[in-house]
Amino acid sequence: MWAITRVISRRIHGKSDVTVSKLAGFSIVSPKHVEVEYSDGTKFNFSSEFLRIHSPAADGKVRSIGGERVISGRRYVGIMSAEPVGNYGVRLVFDDLHRTGIYPWDYFYELGSNKFGLMRSYIKTLQKHNLSREPPASRNR
Repeated sequence: MWAITRVISRRIHGKSDVTVSKLAGFSIVSPKHVEVEYSDGTKFNFSSEFLRIHSPAADGKVRSIGGERVISGRRYVGIMSAEPVGNYGVRLVFDDLHRTGIYPWDYFYELGSNKFGLMRSYIKTLQKHNLSREPPASRNR
């Protein structure tokens, strides 16, 4: 568990400033789930797929379709490790070898506060481009 010694403010989706409480806990519950808890009692559970598709890093495996950032086929991705980055966040290493995203603690709060809308939007984007959450079929048959 890592602790933050300051309160972070961030504009979330164009709304008024939201004060994010201090981090109280971070844990990889399983390779497929992460739990983040803040000192105000707010707790978020994230799937590894959700965190992978919302990685704050640019990635060579991202498709840009009509200017939209689209990551598909990550339904079963897992988290191999988490590496602390200063006092402000963590680098998640996924089993698809993505490791360049640094997730600040306030970004987890933003994701958690908007989780259902973000996932709904992601699924609609995949459908719009005829893509799937499922990984591509193996070519070794």
